Amino acid sequence: MTAPAAGDPQRSALLEQLAQLCRTGTARRSTPAAAPSGFPELDANLPGGGWPIGAVTELMSDAAGIGELALLMPALSRLARTGRYIAWIAPPYLPYAPALAARGLPLERLLLIQTGSLQESLWAAEQALRCPAVGAVLGWPAHIVDRNVRRLQLAAEAGGSLGVLYRPPEAAREASPAALRLRLHAAADGVMVEIHKSRAGRAGLRLHCRSADAVAVHPLAAAGA
Repeated sequence: MTAPAAGDPQRSALLEQLAQLCRTGTARRSTPAAAPSGFPELDANLPGGGWPIGAVTELMSDAAGIGELALLMPALSRLARTGRYIAWIAPPYLPYAPALAARGLPLERLLLIQTGSLQESLWAAEQALRCPAVGAVLGWPAHIVDRNVRRLQLAAEAGGSLGVLYRPPEAAREASPAALRLRLHAAADGVMVEIHKSRAGRAGLRLHCRSADAVAVHPLAAAGA
């Protein structure tokens, strides 16, 4: 699903496509407070034991390609296997489908939304976060302010979804209403995670998440159970 640039005649079709997803999405009977990350040491130090659901998480990586996506894959695969979609909003690179499938992500549950501006990206992210058919939304906004994050936070609460914003390392110098903020640093066999802000109050803690330590996270017994 591709978001058109402003003035593109396909905009009305996109609006209807997103609206249809939301109309047909299964209503949430109950939503867990967190989605296990698949990294036991990380889960032990995150509020609720995983990525916060119904909230926005910011990942501030030193560089691209250091494991910032691998860190999310167990949780994204789990959410997708419950029948919910995973939306990627204007990623800086095309996701490599074979690698995603090898990590257990059903490709039919992947929504790739390309946009023409920051405004369109924020609009698409907000709509997707509010949609009960979408389990997680990943975004790469270049420059955002508090009010943008706050709107996305409210949308995630409404949709019961996992919102993830990839931001540059300089963003750590700014305040943010995001529920969880992590700084990511390159490591030889994984990624070093530094908790920058957490509702659990563990700011400053550093964790070495090794790729070999990731465990399979089994799907929920039933959606809404």
